[in-house]
Amino acid sequence: MSLAWIYLVIACILEPIWVIFLEKSNNFKNIGWAAATIIAVLSCLFMLSLAIKSIGPGVAYSMLAGVGAIGTVVAASILYKAPITRKMIFFLSLIVIGVIGIRLTSGGI
Repeated sequence: MSLAWIYLVIACILEPIWVIFLEKSNNFKNIGWAAATIIAVLSCLFMLSLAIKSIGPGVAYSMLAGVGAIGTVVAASILYKAPITRKMIFFLSLIVIGVIGIRLTSGGI
């Protein structure tokens, strides 16, 4: 796995983290969580920018968005006991299939 893919994995991990931090910031009223949100967003975008140099923007961003969406749903389920319905599982599965397909067709494993 090239360094660019490692950067993308880090960005994908940061994506749901900043979304959860954003929710905890209470519309940026809680300064601590607001600062954490900004740091996480900027870190995520920085990692994405490093990945884009080698992977390309289309593949990198589509993977970030897909994995970020899945991660956010899972995190909300764990942290806030948000229900995950069968329909949601079906559509999340489509995202997983799409992410795998993008990865397989982008010249990597």
